[in-house]
Amino acid sequence: MQVEAGTLLKTINYPSDLRNLKEEQLQEVCRELRQYIIDIVSVNGGHFAASLGVVELTVALHYVFNTPYDQILFDVGHQAYGHKILTGRRDTFHTNRIYGGISGFPKRSESEYDTFGVGHSSTSISAALGMAVASHYKGEKNRQHIAIIGDGAMTAGMAFEALNHAGVENSNLLVILNDNCMSIDPNVGALKEYLTDITTSQSYNQFKSDVWKILGPISKFGPNAREIVKKIEKSIKGSILKQSNFFEALKFRYFGPIDGHNVEHMAKVLEDLKHIPGPKLLHCLTVKGKGYALAEQDQTKWHAPGLFDKITGEIKKSTPTTPQPPKFQDVFGHTIVELAEKNPKIMGITPAMPSGCSLNIMMKAMPDRAFDVGIAEQHAVTFSAGLATQGLVPFCNIYSSFMQRAYDQVIHDVALQKLNVVFCLDRAGVAGADGPTHHGAYDLAFMRCIPNMIVSAPMNEEELRNLMFTAQQDNMGPFVIRYPRGNGVMPDWKRPMQAIEIGKGRKICDGEEIAILTIGAIGNQAVKACAELSAEGVNPAHYDLRFVKPLDEELLHEVFKKYKKIITVEDGCLMGGMGSAVLEFMTDNGYSAQIKRLGMPDKIVEHGEQTELYAECNYDWNAIIKTVKTMIEASSTKKMIAI
Repeated sequence: MQVEAGTLLKTINYPSDLRNLKEEQLQEVCRELRQYIIDIVSVNGGHFAASLGVVELTVALHYVFNTPYDQILFDVGHQAYGHKILTGRRDTFHTNRIYGGISGFPKRSESEYDTFGVGHSSTSISAALGMAVASHYKGEKNRQHIAIIGDGAMTAGMAFEALNHAGVENSNLLVILNDNCMSIDPNVGALKEYLTDITTSQSYNQFKSDVWKILGPISKFGPNAREIVKKIEKSIKGSILKQSNFFEALKFRYFGPIDGHNVEHMAKVLEDLKHIPGPKLLHCLTVKGKGYALAEQDQTKWHAPGLFDKITGEIKKSTPTTPQPPKFQDVFGHTIVELAEKNPKIMGITPAMPSGCSLNIMMKAMPDRAFDVGIAEQHAVTFSAGLATQGLVPFCNIYSSFMQRAYDQVIHDVALQKLNVVFCLDRAGVAGADGPTHHGAYDLAFMRCIPNMIVSAPMNEEELRNLMFTAQQDNMGPFVIRYPRGNGVMPDWKRPMQAIEIGKGRKICDGEEIAILTIGAIGNQAVKACAELSAEGVNPAHYDLRFVKPLDEELLHEVFKKYKKIITVEDGCLMGGMGSAVLEFMTDNGYSAQIKRLGMPDKIVEHGEQTELYAECNYDWNAIIKTVKTMIEASSTKKMIAI
């Protein structure tokens, strides 16, 4: 749906147009930009509150800095909607996150203004520092590099590593700390409390504005003046607020906190900072969801609300007349509480995604046994390992694509020590509109190669519950349960749990001539395909492996002895995945069969609805039907030729 932009906004095709406006017009630009985001997202969906909170900051940045020559990096992509609209994508913004449309995150291949691709958080300072060092090396002395990082993203170790390095490089780097006390859920940890101390210190805030007004302009008059300013400023800050030395201890000049919604003041401050060399940090206070009252009041709910009525705020949801299957994440959330009520050893851990993975259910019911550790996947894994050494059973819930960030910890801290950590990998397989940064493409491949690891995937909600029940048994060791984003297939899902034999698959249906092997929820596509084929008189067998490690060798021996045509289907990468494991088994055991593997190809899969991506990658139910028919027809043709 195309939406009409406001009077000023429709004249801004690129930031150069914005810079032709007068400073007093910026507030109206912000109003129109915020309204445009509301208008589009309300009817098309997407992330919402994050971009509303940085409208003024985005406008001020593009007004002051010479983008794209000056390089702006948004740390978390879902706050970059305003940036996209101001940088040549206003008229295509309605295609945001839609199959074939523009990405919901900054993407280098999409625009020269998107200086770095993002999706996972906490990368901006490292990347901006790399750019700044490169510019210094190439003699580009006046080129600016600005990293906008949310306070939630500051909880990741990578951000601190980058700050530590940047402080000694003395490169032309500006870090803007967008402080709104939120990631998707409210921020946690000591850093949040530290920033709160700064923002609520009355004595510090009374002095800092006047100090900057006096000292800031002086610093423009050469190196000697700058050194004097630094000493005076440091002395005043140190005496007024001892804690402000945190960033300055890393050799950053700290400025702020300032109101991130006063666009004219922001522009003035950024203009001043542009002339101060070396690493600087500007602390901006913003409100996630700013300008839309309901989003300000419930920022987690309005992070990505789906379609809604922009006037009433009613979130549009269809009301089915029959019971619907739950989301896999909610099955996890309710089941871990059910298990923990009976097993006092169970603990829950998530890196900043309690509502996204539904661990918030346990956090509410058992606050002393569920932990949000911030955007810190590496820490989440090793923290879980520490719990496991003391006889506890941690369920560490991390999105599949985010688990990639903690791979070393999985191997070194969990697998080598055979610790009973249960990794629940949400969003496994294609993740939909979030696109390639969020697709859980690789977990089957990178987990099954690790010694001591059990790797499983439930086909439905009941199987998820049974696998969770199995994983918390004594001395189980490292255990992976991966499941997709979205709803399952069982409205009547809350059934008594029972243990599953490790490495044991199951036969869904017997058949003739050809067998389909699946793992995980994508097996339901095969169920649909088999039903369609059966109506046409074609009856393939269907087996659900359940485990990619260890494989059910007894089941596979049965398959290879009976069938010479086999199709493997997985919602994950083909290279090294379940199909590869089946091929390895065939070779190792001297079998010979025609095998066709269906799954994610060796390419970057872009964004779109899951069903659209299944079809694009050729492993939806229709693709399975075509593959079965093709293999059978090829066999029939060979027989006729032989006759």
